[in-house]
Amino acid sequence: MNNAPNFADRLVERILRIKSRVCVGCDPDPALFPPELAEEEDAVAATATFGFELMAAVREVAAAVKFQAAFYERFGPAGIEVLARHLAAAREAGLIAILDCKRGDVGHTMRAYCEAYLTPGAPLEADAVTLAPYIGADGLAPFSVCAGEHGKGYFVVVKSSNPSTTDVQDVRMEDGRPVYHRVAEMTAAVGRHLVGESGYSAAGAVVGATYPDVVARLRELMPQQIFLMPGVGAQGADVGLLGPAFDTRGLGALVSSSRGVAYAWREREGMSWQEAAREAARDLRRAVNEALPIW
Repeated sequence: MNNAPNFADRLVERILRIKSRVCVGCDPDPALFPPELAEEEDAVAATATFGFELMAAVREVAAAVKFQAAFYERFGPAGIEVLARHLAAAREAGLIAILDCKRGDVGHTMRAYCEAYLTPGAPLEADAVTLAPYIGADGLAPFSVCAGEHGKGYFVVVKSSNPSTTDVQDVRMEDGRPVYHRVAEMTAAVGRHLVGESGYSAAGAVVGATYPDVVARLRELMPQQIFLMPGVGAQGADVGLLGPAFDTRGLGALVSSSRGVAYAWREREGMSWQEAAREAARDLRRAVNEALPIW
């Protein structure tokens, strides 16, 4: 019998405890590192330092940290080892650790990914991952099972934040609706049995904050999904337009910023890069809380 706490319930508990719906993206890019890290000869060591210090800076104001796998994988085994250490450190610090890897494949392959990312004790254990939906429901099903067994979660890319999302996600089906509506319905259906006491499912959805005009309809299609909403910060999304993503308690979504927090030192003179990241995260939390009060 499964006694693991529901992922959505764990996330909601942290959100309410620290009064924050902020997710900070950790995209370790040496080209954007502050001088003291950019000058390091060992880029892998600099990446390790960057992640640990970023987490230390934002741990009191961010509900979650999202680690972009590509920025680690490009270094090969040494980078993967740093990713494993960062994921473990985030979870030990009480942060919700999201691995942004956007996996999507046939069922037996996805079961192997589950073992890699959502199985307790795995080297790359995270609290949740991002998934690509192109394979269909049988590609999501293994993660749905694994999430239920281990108290983990996942976020299906329904409507991404990038400009060319219209190339595929907005293509019209025979009934005139965009493809992302069908993906939303699939996400809700596959994750229906993962709803916790909070009223939200451990199966969430990536919904770009850069497309606020579609949020209300997606909330209708996915009433029990927590939205992971990238696009605030460097991509310029306005948190004041995201109201339909949230319920009357102020729950229902994480507002995610990567470069806008991690590399805030570029816009904030007179601060260390760690202080600049902390202040940027605080400013984002304040902006979200003012626009969308939490109860």
